[in-house]
Amino acid sequence: MQSQDVAQRSAASPGPVVDVEQAEAALVEHYPRLVRLAYLVLPPSLGRNRRVLTAHALTQRALPRGRTTATLIPAQATGRDGDPGYALVRLKVVRTALEAGVPLRRAAWPRRSQLPPFLPQVWGLRLFSRSGGADELALDQRLSALSGPARAAYVLRGLEKLPDSDVRKVLAAAGVDDPGAALKAAGGVEARDALLLSPEFDPCSLHARPTDLMRRRQHMKAALAAGVAAAVCGALLALPNGGWGPDGAAAPSYAQNPAAEAALDPGKVTRVAPTAWRSSARTDFSVWPARGNLAGDTALLRRALAVWARPGESVQVSATPGTPSGAPAGPPQLLYAGDVDQARVVLFYDGLRIARYAEPRAGTGGAALDFARVDGATGAEAEALVLDRADSNVRYLTAPWVTRAAERDLMKPAAGPTSLTLSAEGVSTPLAGPAPTGTCTSWNVMEVTDTSGPHLLADLGELIPAHLTSGPPAAPHEAAGPSALRNWAPFACSLAAVRSQGVRSVNAWQYAQQSLPDASGQAVWVCTRADTWRGYGTRVLAQFHTPGGAYGAIAAKAENSPACGSRDPHVLAGVLWKSGTGDWYLLAAGSKDTASISTTGRVSGSARGALLAVRTKQGDQAGLKGTLTDGRTVDGLR
Repeated sequence: MQSQDVAQRSAASPGPVVDVEQAEAALVEHYPRLVRLAYLVLPPSLGRNRRVLTAHALTQRALPRGRTTATLIPAQATGRDGDPGYALVRLKVVRTALEAGVPLRRAAWPRRSQLPPFLPQVWGLRLFSRSGGADELALDQRLSALSGPARAAYVLRGLEKLPDSDVRKVLAAAGVDDPGAALKAAGGVEARDALLLSPEFDPCSLHARPTDLMRRRQHMKAALAAGVAAAVCGALLALPNGGWGPDGAAAPSYAQNPAAEAALDPGKVTRVAPTAWRSSARTDFSVWPARGNLAGDTALLRRALAVWARPGESVQVSATPGTPSGAPAGPPQLLYAGDVDQARVVLFYDGLRIARYAEPRAGTGGAALDFARVDGATGAEAEALVLDRADSNVRYLTAPWVTRAAERDLMKPAAGPTSLTLSAEGVSTPLAGPAPTGTCTSWNVMEVTDTSGPHLLADLGELIPAHLTSGPPAAPHEAAGPSALRNWAPFACSLAAVRSQGVRSVNAWQYAQQSLPDASGQAVWVCTRADTWRGYGTRVLAQFHTPGGAYGAIAAKAENSPACGSRDPHVLAGVLWKSGTGDWYLLAAGSKDTASISTTGRVSGSARGALLAVRTKQGDQAGLKGTLTDGRTVDGLR
């Protein structure tokens, strides 16, 4: 459980004792930010591939081996740095990233961080972050000219939003001899805080390319020949007749396969009639017509299909988790081919996946190929596809049965939607995407309307926007109504935790209300559950919102848990809460069929019913046990 309010301490004073579980929770929750921090502090001279892998390795090694003491830096308004676990792992990341930039010396034994990482490791591929624009390149060059401590000072100031006094404390704790000089050097680089959050410096969003194939081939040639010879001889000796077994119905090696060739023939792609959806009982991608001003461009379709089957080294390929990226098994269905902003875009559907091919209008260099899994999509889940992203804006292609589209700020439920124009082919005007990582003052979603009413779709950085719903797991409803919008508003920013995870839908369920012990009003408990297209990898967050607060606080979370879902519509979570009078309480709430709650650990208390409030002290740790009305027991989410 996490405290909603943590008392500020001096960096020079002894910090709280941090359990390895608490540090792990902070590391997992803020992993993308910590890896970005390490990547920015590491020297660019390492090269982009090693810099990416080292950033991940240093962040993963920041987990302590047991209970340890953390120096708590004063909390920001968001409360992230108020978590002593986060303060501890951030300090370890900064310290080891600075060590990694120290040149090796013959007379000194190298530190582990100075050596290439043993894990994580990817064989046969080079990984690097996405390329940015001229501004990102200029900033990277300026940072590369700074010393390691100066880079760390710049990043802590710009990315972590720490004041200079706290930057000095972090640098001193990380072993920097002269934090003041590092701050002064960092001050010579123009503050470009927004650029630090760009994809250029995101080691969690990567491109992959092969290593030096010729060199690898030369190094492996002799070993491979010897291995093949040994395998062949062994297999021949083991076979009863001294020969290979039959291959059944398999085609001969390297034979041309007619089905595979048909899949790459632009003349054989499936084209659905423009009015087919009107008489069909289905509302999925299979009844989307072929649209776009280039739907008849055979050369463009041929290039798109060929790249799908055999993407070249210059093609940027991405796929949502759990989505295969291989060639189509047969001729796919054409959904769209046309000019979109400065690109030519083609969208295909093969029954399992959406494949998006994009190339510049001037030439074919820098082509991109993206995949998203959509099996079983229907209704609101099949009403929009991302056509293009540019300048933090998103342009969608909508289903032919969508009659209206609008932009809505999920954090402002009382504000009305802003209409988006749909072309005759269903292409929307640009919609402002959600706030970038690290800031959350708004969260824009698209509201689409069909004959059944409005639906909310949230861009989570993938081809398919996630469908937002509200209500109990057994009967969730659309999140576009007034009460559902009010329910979602404090928790909109938590959608950032499930970006790029292949999310299909996210449901927000207000499962309890609790009167606060200091009579300051009623707090709300909400469970948000993100289900994925691949079935596993679900994310569950139990969140706590006090009256007047702009944001909900994450009280507990779980991955691949049935909690808050249709299979197990139960949840129990707790939070340490500081009252207006300075007293600390353990507050807990379960779903309405919870008969009793009891605590374990350093806090002792129990209550009948679905709510619990127990006086405690700051920093106390406790577990929760609940008993349902049918006699079953449930554990509290952690």
